[in-house]
Amino acid sequence: MKNLNPESNLRNFFDSQDLPLEKQNIFPGEVFSHPVNFDTGIRHLLPRYDEMLDVIVRCVQKNSDRILELGCGTGELSLKLLHKYPNAQIVAVDYSPRMLEFAQTKIDAAGYTDRWTEIEMDFGEWANNADLSSPIGDGFNACVSSLAIHHLSDSMKLKLFQKIRKSLNYGGCFWNADPVLPATTELAEVFKHIQQEWAISQGTTLTEISAKIGTSNPHGYSSNQDQLASLSAHLEMLTTAKFVPVAVPWKYYKLAVFGGFV
Repeated sequence: MKNLNPESNLRNFFDSQDLPLEKQNIFPGEVFSHPVNFDTGIRHLLPRYDEMLDVIVRCVQKNSDRILELGCGTGELSLKLLHKYPNAQIVAVDYSPRMLEFAQTKIDAAGYTDRWTEIEMDFGEWANNADLSSPIGDGFNACVSSLAIHHLSDSMKLKLFQKIRKSLNYGGCFWNADPVLPATTELAEVFKHIQQEWAISQGTTLTEISAKIGTSNPHGYSSNQDQLASLSAHLEMLTTAKFVPVAVPWKYYKLAVFGGFV
């Protein structure tokens, strides 16, 4: 039987790692100084994180046997997809070797090794490459991403959406979970209070969480600062990239799941 909580099997692996307490320089999207802190830390930092990922999983078509994940991080979304869709093969892209190593260990522990292929690559570089014969390839039934694309400039977001569109088969879909620009500063403040309340409900505080966050430096096409766009701007970019229709199946304050179909 597959272990759906592979983190419990990783104790020996991470006990062997040298994890100093000081903040580390990290790539955009890694968030925390050490990958071992990500899965718990992101759930404490972002309200309804699992609900957000579960929406993506439910929105992927049942016959999606070839899925591309951009910015796979520690593999949490991959694990959910592999569990839900037993025939799915996932190509998982991330530019962080540390995150890929962490994810691979979890994938192996869950028994999904033969259904998950990692590619260490900047998906911004893929978006700028006119040749689809890159290691990522094409012919996907679905493309998914979570908490990664918002590090790109708006012009790069559009290029990426266009590249994703070209990589999908007819009838395919793309779903992205990301923060979006709040409509007003007042709503931005509301979300900060929501985060504080959420952290406390999880038995911690934003101050304690922040102590584990690393020092992010620009890498490749990704900025170390959030490059947020409004939800309407994202939908306009998806429409320009020829996704029809576009949709927003989930939104919680400044967090949203949005995408479209081919």
